[in-house]
Amino acid sequence: MHSKTSRRTFVKGLTAGGLLASLGLWRAPAWAVVSPGQPNVLSGSDFELYIGETPVNITGAPRTAMTINGSLPGPLLRWREGDTVTLRVKNRLSQDTSIHWHGIILPANMDGVPGLSFHGIAPDGMYEYRFKVQQNGTYWYHSHSGLQEQVGVYGPIVIDAKEPEPFQYDRDYVVMLSDWSDEDPARVLAKLKKQSDYYNFHQRTLGDFIADVSEQGWSAAVADRKMWAEMNMSPTDLADVSAYTYTYLMNGRAPNGNWTGIFQPGEKLRLRFINGSAMSYFDLRIPGLKMTVVAADGQHVQSVSVDELRIAVAETYDVIVEPAGAEAYSIFAQSMDRSGYARGTLAVREGLSAPVPELDPRPLIGMGDMGMDHSQMAGMDDMAGMDHSQMSGMDDMAGMSGQMQPHPASETNNPLVDMQTMLPTPKLADPGIGLRENGRRVLTYADLRSSFADPDGREPSRTLELHLTGHMERYAWSFDGIKFSDAEPLRLTYGERLRITLVNDSMMAHPIHLHGMWSDLEDEHGNFMVRKHTINIPPGSRRSYRVTADALGRWAYHCHLMFHMEMGMFREVRVDE
Repeated sequence: MHSKTSRRTFVKGLTAGGLLASLGLWRAPAWAVVSPGQPNVLSGSDFELYIGETPVNITGAPRTAMTINGSLPGPLLRWREGDTVTLRVKNRLSQDTSIHWHGIILPANMDGVPGLSFHGIAPDGMYEYRFKVQQNGTYWYHSHSGLQEQVGVYGPIVIDAKEPEPFQYDRDYVVMLSDWSDEDPARVLAKLKKQSDYYNFHQRTLGDFIADVSEQGWSAAVADRKMWAEMNMSPTDLADVSAYTYTYLMNGRAPNGNWTGIFQPGEKLRLRFINGSAMSYFDLRIPGLKMTVVAADGQHVQSVSVDELRIAVAETYDVIVEPAGAEAYSIFAQSMDRSGYARGTLAVREGLSAPVPELDPRPLIGMGDMGMDHSQMAGMDDMAGMDHSQMSGMDDMAGMSGQMQPHPASETNNPLVDMQTMLPTPKLADPGIGLRENGRRVLTYADLRSSFADPDGREPSRTLELHLTGHMERYAWSFDGIKFSDAEPLRLTYGERLRITLVNDSMMAHPIHLHGMWSDLEDEHGNFMVRKHTINIPPGSRRSYRVTADALGRWAYHCHLMFHMEMGMFREVRVDE
């Protein structure tokens, strides 16, 4: 599969904004300000956007994408901090649509979530978004209607700061990562519902078992296989959807499209990485260059120099690089399951390329990754039958070394829950599955420190604990074993400061996004670390963050893996006076 994937990945074509333009069949409209190496750029405070259908050919087969202003990704929107922006979004589709401004602080009726903040935009309809820009940095926007995000309805946002920023650079590039499938996303989801590992072509073999016996001994190898079999899971399930159907894009271009950012030797470049994919985590590096991370999710952080970083779905990272000594460098973003990659180039002129690394070996999930070992797994049946009212006093002990994690009663004997983590830890200093001890300096959450103090400063008045739950075989996802359609809203009081603690009771990583309010990540001792809009929660982890309920209204709170959100890992948060 590796050779097939690599070959298949490399022969894929360009998107509407690349292939059609290169053939002279598509011209940037008059309103588009051209910026070298970038998607279409719209700047100012007044914007006209339309969502429609556009023919594309990304893999050699003609398809139809849903696009914003005819390009994929949509235009780069450039705003200024302090301005009031007006965005008129027109719907040219035959179905309802919407735009959500991801990570942007704004009134609830401007947030763009159908059913919560507004009714959506009907066919031939228009919605006028208007709000004051209260922040600066790198963000993005996307549809919050159905599965439209997967087929092209997304684009980048750059907000220029009112005050000088604490770092300097000579050039500024957005690098937006995404995933594309020639399959209809509803068909992809239907396949996952029937067989959750449909796109996983890396199941363990007899040869793997023989190697395990050689390394671990017969008893340990058999026990490990038995445990996975009893859970109906596979240690190779790192991603629900792989490069078997996905092509990984960089600024809308497939790997052979070779998006290129131009530099002059000695210049400092600001690269604004955005993961705008539907389902794909990326491990990102530029061989031969150090990356100095200066912002996370649009917010300035104390600079930290790394070789590689993992970017979860919906996260953004700004880095400074200083290319010198070579004419070209590859930007290499391999999918977390190592089934494929997105790729581009930094070069002194167009047409150059640098060597593209081989994909790293595909990692395996271990019991320890999921916050358990064989002895805990053996006791899970007894745990599931316990009276959870007797366990309420264990909350303070949860997450401490050697202490069992209590679970909500709604998880017990629940057909939507296939596992519970027993010994979760914050894992803030863990690079993540597949990145440990790889010889490269990998960014972790423990490295991230906002360049400002806790903006609220108050101790949380209460803690809300939620468990991220799923059932792989049923392909069902939820909070606390309760899917969105059966869940009551989470109610916050306007002005309160609360702590949200998330425990991952599944074998998948989940990027969790709260709309309308910031998420202030804490360390394991409750100290403020970094302000974000999307918090990655790896399997077997327990992470806490503080939220100030300073935005009245109804807000979405969900996993940003699109199919997980669609299958129930979604809650409404209601902030009332």
